[in-house]
Amino acid sequence: MKLRFLVFALAAGGCATTSSIPLASEQESFWRSLTALCGQAFEGRVVHSSGSAGDTSMANQRLVMHVRECSDEEIRVPFHVGDDRSREWVFTRTATGLRLKHDHRHADGQSDSVTMYGGDTRGPGESWRQRFPADEHTASMNPLYRTNVWTVELRPGQSYIYDLQRIGTDRRFRVEFDLMRAVTAPPPPWRVQ
Repeated sequence: MKLRFLVFALAAGGCATTSSIPLASEQESFWRSLTALCGQAFEGRVVHSSGSAGDTSMANQRLVMHVRECSDEEIRVPFHVGDDRSREWVFTRTATGLRLKHDHRHADGQSDSVTMYGGDTRGPGESWRQRFPADEHTASMNPLYRTNVWTVELRPGQSYIYDLQRIGTDRRFRVEFDLMRAVTAPPPPWRVQ
């Protein structure tokens, strides 16, 4: 009897979700696909840029994303532009879906004045694509950001695409990373450790 209970308990434990925050099946699939990349880094290229000189300058830099830290509730993905390690995408699970924030730091690890902007999903999305419209915090930073929508596409074994579009303007930035070939992981992001 004790052995049967132990076998049942182990089987039930294997079926339990690892997170205390449930997600829609499409978001859970997206989360698992991103988590599967943990520890890996990939090189990318700008495929579209308009409306910002800063984005255009990235086209001449080496772009590397590194799925560096993964927990049940948060995934951190540093985005390196040449030697600049100031950017990090932060995905978290929330009670209503997924959240994407942009953590910007200076070389000493201190927060930039423009940081932790982003938004939350407003529906289940798709297992390979999630959209993050700007939240109120982001809109309060700059009224222009109110119509920002970030879209992340993840096709396992193929590509990871990060896309920013400012609805109603020509502001658009899209970078695509090749998931078919991992590269050497870059140094850690500029963050106080």
